[in-house]
Amino acid sequence: MKKTIIFCLLCMALAMPAIAQPGYRYGRGPQPRVQTVGRHGNEYIAWHRYYFGLRVGLNASHVNSDSPLLNGSSMKTGLNIGVAAGTQLTYRAPLFLETGLYYSQKGGKSDSGTGKFTYDLNYLEVPLLIKYKHFVGNQTTIQPYLGGYLAVGTDGEIKNYGTRTAFSSFDDGYFNRFDGGLKLGCGIGFNMLYLDASYDIGLANIGQDNFNDTHNGCFTLNLGVNF
Repeated sequence: MKKTIIFCLLCMALAMPAIAQPGYRYGRGPQPRVQTVGRHGNEYIAWHRYYFGLRVGLNASHVNSDSPLLNGSSMKTGLNIGVAAGTQLTYRAPLFLETGLYYSQKGGKSDSGTGKFTYDLNYLEVPLLIKYKHFVGNQTTIQPYLGGYLAVGTDGEIKNYGTRTAFSSFDDGYFNRFDGGLKLGCGIGFNMLYLDASYDIGLANIGQDNFNDTHNGCFTLNLGVNF
């Protein structure tokens, strides 16, 4: 995992000289997927017909549950890292479809009457988003988006600080591996740089107790580059 983080940070560092070049703008160069920003007749011309991106960020997550044992009373921080890809849906509006693949560390903390617990719930996550790029300058966009996500649990650990014991989150009868829900947020793009904030509303019952509803909630702040 550390090698993946170092690789992504290195890619971002290598992209910085291109971003800093005076006069750099989309629309120059031989790449057919890049066009000049502006409006031609009744059609919007976007920076990209399609794009790829690297993302690294921070999660602040919690677990909501009817069960006092699983209900999280405070946020838990974790890593969010992955790749994104998007394509323009129509040339009549700067509307894009974006997906990707992320390793997302979620979970929560609980301090119930039976003791203090932390839950590590780590997922491979695939979002599917509709994104609108509102141009506020030649190289700056505001990008609100809405969509959903599907995720599968890869690993995780439950720690009981009262008894000093630990259990597998997914293999010992506490949490289901499948998760899914809504994702909404807003990004800001400047040249190749990208920053966004989003919130995941878990709709799948991730608790293995069928009599209690248990859901993820997660606020994410990402930094990245688009190519």
